[in-house]
Amino acid sequence: MLTAPGSSAIVLRKAIGTRMRKLRKSACISATEAAERLRCHDSKISRLECGEVPLKERDVMDLLNLCGADHVERAAAPELVALSNRPGWWKQQYGSVVPEWFDKLIGLQEGASVIWTYEVLLVPGLLQTRQYAFAVTKSGFPLADRVDIEARVDLRMERQEILGKQGGPRLWALMDSGVLERPIGSREVMRGQIERLITLTEHPRITLQLVPKDFVTVTAPVTLIRFPLELPDIVYLEKSLDADYLDRPKQTEHFRALLDPLSTIAHNPAQTRLMLIEALKLYR
Repeated sequence: MLTAPGSSAIVLRKAIGTRMRKLRKSACISATEAAERLRCHDSKISRLECGEVPLKERDVMDLLNLCGADHVERAAAPELVALSNRPGWWKQQYGSVVPEWFDKLIGLQEGASVIWTYEVLLVPGLLQTRQYAFAVTKSGFPLADRVDIEARVDLRMERQEILGKQGGPRLWALMDSGVLERPIGSREVMRGQIERLITLTEHPRITLQLVPKDFVTVTAPVTLIRFPLELPDIVYLEKSLDADYLDRPKQTEHFRALLDPLSTIAHNPAQTRLMLIEALKLYR
């Protein structure tokens, strides 16, 4: 699955790293001991096993040999490493508008099984219309020219295709209901966006819930990404010009504990659809 055409190279890299960590622990070798025997720093072992850096065949083979991997895994490693370093489909066409910190998010979402997101101020990016996305991007990048803005919007529209792709992720989107009262662009733009949200409530892989605007426990957007094959969850926290990716169990458990009450207090999908239909009247 992780090596199929169109699969996520970043998630494959994480899978390889996770496998190396399991082999090392099974061999009762500490990260410090592995680093000493391979003549590198502990931090390098950590980055390799967390999939935080592009893999090099020699590094992977050294770790596999050290941990006593069988000949089947050693034989498969070179091809897997090469596949894990494939550039994402967005690199060639949109490389100029994709910073390194955001490049990682695209790859992670490509290989996700579930994307659980909460938005406070805007419609989630994977659910935006082109017109709404253009208005948001123009506001967020005031110094960008129209060509740059259009490229960013085109990328967002193409990213949305994962929701219709066979084997693509499920999206569970929680959105503050105040977003519906916050005009972005013209009335026509808002009308088109709400109409799209109403349509998406029928999508088989999308669950959309509106959170009452007076229920405040999470004050910033949060995205929790879950993967197949028992890979660890990742929490994505976007900032103005950067982002944090958290994958330690205590960190991801903390944000799950924040999101759980939101999903409980939020209006269920059927109620959310009725609220969207009612909100549409504001922009007629």
